[in-house]
Amino acid sequence: MNATALADLSADDLAALLEEQRAAYDDLKARGLKLDLTRGKPSSQQLDLADDLLRLPTSTKDASGTDVRNYGGLQGLQELREMFAELLWVDADQVVAGGNSSLSMMRDCLVWMMLFGAVDSERPWGREEKVRFVCPVPGYDRHFTLLESLGIEMLTVPMREDGPDAEAVAALVADDPSIKGMWIVPTYANPTGAICSQEVAARLAAMPTAAPDFKIFWDNAYALHHLTADEAKSADILTLASAAGHPDRPIMFASTSKISYAGAGVAFIAASAGNVSWYLAHLGTGSIGPDKVNQLRHAEFFGSAQGVRDHMVKHREIIAPKFAEVDRVLSERLGGRGVATWNTPTGGYFVNLDVVPGTASRVVALAKEAGIALTPAGSSFPYKRDPDDTNIRLAPTMPPLEEVTAAMEGVATCVLLAAAEKAAAA
Repeated sequence: MNATALADLSADDLAALLEEQRAAYDDLKARGLKLDLTRGKPSSQQLDLADDLLRLPTSTKDASGTDVRNYGGLQGLQELREMFAELLWVDADQVVAGGNSSLSMMRDCLVWMMLFGAVDSERPWGREEKVRFVCPVPGYDRHFTLLESLGIEMLTVPMREDGPDAEAVAALVADDPSIKGMWIVPTYANPTGAICSQEVAARLAAMPTAAPDFKIFWDNAYALHHLTADEAKSADILTLASAAGHPDRPIMFASTSKISYAGAGVAFIAASAGNVSWYLAHLGTGSIGPDKVNQLRHAEFFGSAQGVRDHMVKHREIIAPKFAEVDRVLSERLGGRGVATWNTPTGGYFVNLDVVPGTASRVVALAKEAGIALTPAGSSFPYKRDPDDTNIRLAPTMPPLEEVTAAMEGVATCVLLAAAEKAAAA
C-alpha cells in the first residue's frame, strides 16, 4: 500500500489520520505491554552460546606453564592476546588483556591522563585551564557520561556514513590546545551503524593538532558484530597513526562483552609501545594482575581467532532476524509518510531512528505510557541534549523476536501520532 506523506494531506485527511492514530494508541495502551528496547544487551539465547565457559578451564597452566591462579601477568595471557591481536589487526605486544569491562579501561585512561598526563603530555590534563573532547553525534551515551563526570567539555561534530566529519574535527583541533582528544566507535558505530573508512581514519591520524598529546579513543566495541556475511574490516588506526608520525595518538579498546558473557568477559586495549608501557605502569600501582583464570577459559573456549569468528556467526543467526523485523515494521508502517528515517545496519547492536524534529521526546513518552521502554530522547548526544529533538536509539537484540515485532508496531504508532499532532498544531 502506498502511503501519503503527512505534508501532502489535506486538513480533513490530516484530522482523520490524527483520530485514527489516537484510536490505535488507545488500543496499544489497552494491551498492557511491558517491553524494553533501552539498552544493547545480548539476549539469553546469545548468552547460552558461551555456557561451555562454565566448564573451563581444564587446566591451571597457561601455554608457558605458568599457574594462572597466582599473582602476576599484568599484561594478560599471551595466548589470548595473540588471538585478539589477529582479530584487531595489531601485534600481540601492543595488546593488554584485562578484566571484563573495556569501559573501565577507558575510564582509567581518562582519569590517569587527568591526574598524571598522557605519555606525551607536558603536564597532567587536570592542571590545564580547560580540557575538551570532540564527540561525533549521534554517539555512545556512556562515553559522554565519562567525560561529564570528569568535567571535560564536549564539542560535537556530525557522524557520517564513513565516520566522523574529519574536516570538522581537523578544523576544531588545529588551533585549540585545550582539545585533548576525541571519541570514535569506528565499526558499526553506536547508534548509527556507520563504518569509519580507511580514508577518514588516515585523516584523523595525520591531522595537525594544537595539543601535542591529542588522543583518539578508538572504541572498537562492535568490530566483530556483523549482521551480514559481508563483514566490514576496521580501519587500521595504529598503523596509520604510526606512519603519520603520531604513534601515541590512538588507543584502541575492545572486549568480549557481547561475544561471550556480557558481565564476565575479557576487555582489551591496543596501542603503541609507549602507550602500553604508560598504561601498565599506572595499572601496576593498583593491580598485581588480571583474572587469568577467566582469560584462560576464554582462550580454551575459542581456541583460535577463527573460533571467535565462527562463534560470531552464531550470534548473527540469532540477532539478524530481529534487525530485519525492525526494518520491516518501520518500512510498512512509516514508509512514504515523511515522518521518520532510519538506518539498516550491517553490524552492531542498534538502529538509529530520526523522527519529525521536535517530537522525539513525545514519541518516547508515548511509548513509555504504552509500556514500551525506549532509551530517553537525546541520550546519543552530550549532556543528553539533542538540539533538534529528533533522534531515538533502538536496541532490538535482547527481546525475543515476537516482542521486537510488538514493540516496533507500538513505536510506529507513537511516531505517527506525535507527527500528526505536530502537523495538526502547525
